[in-house]
Amino acid sequence: MPSPYRAIFALPGTKSFSVAGFLGRMPLSMMGIGIVTMVSQLTGRYGLAGALSATVALSAAVIGPQISRQVDRHGQRRVLRPATLVSLVAVSGLLLCAKYEAPDWTLFLCAAFIGCVPSVGSMIRARWAALYRDTPRQLHTAYSFESVIDEVCFIFGPIISIGLSTAWFPEAGPLLAGCFLAVGVFWLTSQRATEPAPHPRGQHGAGSALRARGLQVLVATFVATGAIFGAVDVVTVAFAEEQGHKSMASVVLAIYAAGSCVAGAVFGLLHFKGAPARRWLVGVVAMAVSMIPLQLVGNLPFLAVALFVAGLSIAPTMITTMALVEQHVPRAKLTEGMTWISTGLAVGVALGSSVAGWVIDAFGAKAGYGVPGISGAVAVLVAFLGYRRLKQPVPQRGGPTDEHGADGQHEEQRSVA
Repeated sequence: MPSPYRAIFALPGTKSFSVAGFLGRMPLSMMGIGIVTMVSQLTGRYGLAGALSATVALSAAVIGPQISRQVDRHGQRRVLRPATLVSLVAVSGLLLCAKYEAPDWTLFLCAAFIGCVPSVGSMIRARWAALYRDTPRQLHTAYSFESVIDEVCFIFGPIISIGLSTAWFPEAGPLLAGCFLAVGVFWLTSQRATEPAPHPRGQHGAGSALRARGLQVLVATFVATGAIFGAVDVVTVAFAEEQGHKSMASVVLAIYAAGSCVAGAVFGLLHFKGAPARRWLVGVVAMAVSMIPLQLVGNLPFLAVALFVAGLSIAPTMITTMALVEQHVPRAKLTEGMTWISTGLAVGVALGSSVAGWVIDAFGAKAGYGVPGISGAVAVLVAFLGYRRLKQPVPQRGGPTDEHGADGQHEEQRSVA
């Protein structure tokens, strides 16, 4: 590792919770595609498979922030373990119902409760923030490292999940995802020394973290950004099928994630001065502009290159987003605030994939790349409209006050990326 990355692991416990977080995040990229593969193999019903995957995603988007809010109040160990048990029971129920051809409603019921899965990435970032909130450079590097880990999960998770379900038995992908979740969460919550201190109701303040005006801008922008990701995934599979190489879709999408992974690793080595809001706006614009070459694709090699370049703007923008959440959300609601970003992305992915599917059916795969193009334009519009909120100074964030607090000053004039 380059020295800035080695430095963040100098504190005791950081390596252990990082590895646990990696395992706990693997289901994020494995569960949805694993359910699609399993159900399509067992029943041949792709419509049912897609609907179940969407149910899991939307359920997690609704339940996730509520779980994280309770984590902020009561601590990670006390909340994550029972929530994970509920999710694991639901996964087991889904596998059994699918295998033994239970009625469809039982599948959807189990899929809805799988959404109790905690946002492990937010839990890990909250631990880094608790350790390095007074050293912005190290916190920037830690957030960069976590974005790289996210992309590694999305490179290898789908390949593992699909490979196991097709080569071994249909339920293997979701089953392994559940095992990763159990090991990751229970190992993480056993590490009490690095767990952020909870903020009971008296310290927590009333209302949701979403009351912070800066967070509202970030979440709204990331709904549009999530639509980019969801549409690109669906359209790339359809485009590869039209080209006669459907199996290459996973490789092309892995190259997309690899571009983000490389950019995130480099971004973590850099130290920035100035307002992070400006860098965030540049990142959103770069993501939108990178969708333009996709409108011109004619073959898979060109598409792979275009997606690799498009991926270069993802991780830096995500890193800066988490730094802005850390600035604009009260400290007592930090985990919830980070989870709202994941919720915005999940909602956007569901919207983008469904709209892209409709466009593909009506006009063909190549036309489908217009959906991420339009989504990128919407993200830029929302970002510009809300940019002033992100530039506004925020109050002291150590207590329960939200962004509309009194003193209007930064806790620190941080220049975290």
